Amino acid sequence: MIDGHVHIERGAYTLDWINQFVEKAVEMGIDEIRLLEHNYIFEEFAPMYDSARAYSGYVDAWFRRSAGAHKLADYLELIKQVRSKRFPVTIKFGLEICCFKEFEPFISALTKDKGFDFLLGSIHFVDDFAFDHKAEHWAGLDVDQIYRRYFEDSVFLAESGIFDGIGHPDAIKLFGHKPTCSLVGYYESLAQALSNSHMYADQNSGAARRCPETASLGMDKELLRILKKKNVDIVSSSDAHCPEDVGYKIRELNDLAASA
Repeated sequence: MIDGHVHIERGAYTLDWINQFVEKAVEMGIDEIRLLEHNYIFEEFAPMYDSARAYSGYVDAWFRRSAGAHKLADYLELIKQVRSKRFPVTIKFGLEICCFKEFEPFISALTKDKGFDFLLGSIHFVDDFAFDHKAEHWAGLDVDQIYRRYFEDSVFLAESGIFDGIGHPDAIKLFGHKPTCSLVGYYESLAQALSNSHMYADQNSGAARRCPETASLGMDKELLRILKKKNVDIVSSSDAHCPEDVGYKIRELNDLAASA
């Protein structure tokens, strides 16, 4: 089994920290873990967030508090150290990158030929709105419009040619907001774009762990069905941010994907 989306941001860049993720993976029967960092962790990516920070004082404060903790070279050195050792599970390294349309060349320049095993593209901002930070930030907003823009941006992400996979493709449902319009057309467009780009989709348990009262486990069943129809690979993941969450509901996610 694979846990395809595991963050290491809450610890130091040491082999001891990586071993804690490995030990939990072994305990959970996981054969492969894909470790990554959010791109905003690295100071080189800071310019990507200027517009979102200007849009929201909350996001600006979050960014000042959370971003720029490392240089990309720090991470690359950790990857080199880990690859020089042997572990009881396969370890792959990547980045989870916020997809902003105007920054495709910028992202490519920072990531090309750096030796990453994978790049996971994710939508975390819709027209600079950080939809997954606080439920109350949705108050007064047009839910249908946010959903439309979210999936339009997701299709752009899939067509960009930058990424190997798309992270949590319907994370927009995190806080339980539902559009009045059908999403089937958007699901079809996204699945076709992912198929054309030979990208995988991240079947993720993080939203359900974070918001169990409003978020269902994994992707919407109809989205899963359409992705499978288009032969898009599905990779289950915990979206763990600490060792104890590695492997969270991976078997259940795999079962959901198999039965869709």
